[in-house]
Amino acid sequence: MIELGNYNTLEILRDTSVGLFLGDEEGNDVLLPNKYVPKMYEIGDMLTVFCYLDYDERPIVTSLTPYIIRNTFQLLKVVEVNNIGAFLYWGLEKHLLVPFSEQRIKMQEGQWYVVFCYLDEKSFRLVASNKLDKFLDNEELGIAINDEVNLIVTRQNDLGWDVIINNKHKGLVYQNEVFKKIAVGDNIKGFIKNIRPDHKIDVSLQAIGYVSVEPAANIIYQILKKEGGYLNLHDKSSPDEISARLQMSKKIFKKSLGILYKDRKITIKPDGIYLA
Repeated sequence: MIELGNYNTLEILRDTSVGLFLGDEEGNDVLLPNKYVPKMYEIGDMLTVFCYLDYDERPIVTSLTPYIIRNTFQLLKVVEVNNIGAFLYWGLEKHLLVPFSEQRIKMQEGQWYVVFCYLDEKSFRLVASNKLDKFLDNEELGIAINDEVNLIVTRQNDLGWDVIINNKHKGLVYQNEVFKKIAVGDNIKGFIKNIRPDHKIDVSLQAIGYVSVEPAANIIYQILKKEGGYLNLHDKSSPDEISARLQMSKKIFKKSLGILYKDRKITIKPDGIYLA
């Protein structure tokens, strides 16, 4: 079966005036237009291509790389809004539609939004939605506390930042636990901090517990070397100053100093820390 909205590895069946026809093991075939045909090929070769609908709503394949594939999330830019909906640029000639019914708020041309791409079963078309919650499931969780996970930042709220966890679940990073600049659409690593009885998930951008301290200690040590062996931070420095300079919490900073001091790598004085 040739899967619409995804990559397919297909066999070159025949060469025609409009392009190559590629097929799968089930006897289905699809056109690879001339502009996407490789310079060197032979009948019987296998090609990995992306399948979507052309302007006439016919399945075709392309060698172009889309920014998003079916059943995934991504940050995309609106390039047109008309009476049908908003259209996103996703790296292909034909833009990706977000119907008005799938817009959490009315989309604006030139703005960027995190969306989910899926196959509409009624129209058999690839469309996108930024009503993200309906594509996320926190009832059946395949994660546990302390797990390292992949995150997509979706929006900022009064508590912090909503994130998508492993392309499946919804989580929250609290604002007072963010020690570096992040923005909507960022793909970053995180760690599961807490899973609540109501299945809400708290996420940290730093490793949980002692495992986070050693990497932080190394960061401080490398910055000390870069700064000529002196850093004007100490245990009396404000949390905001530490966060701005080192992108870590004051708690992790103090624990890291303890490790470096114990290893005799630093000395601590009232005006700051020095390489030993």
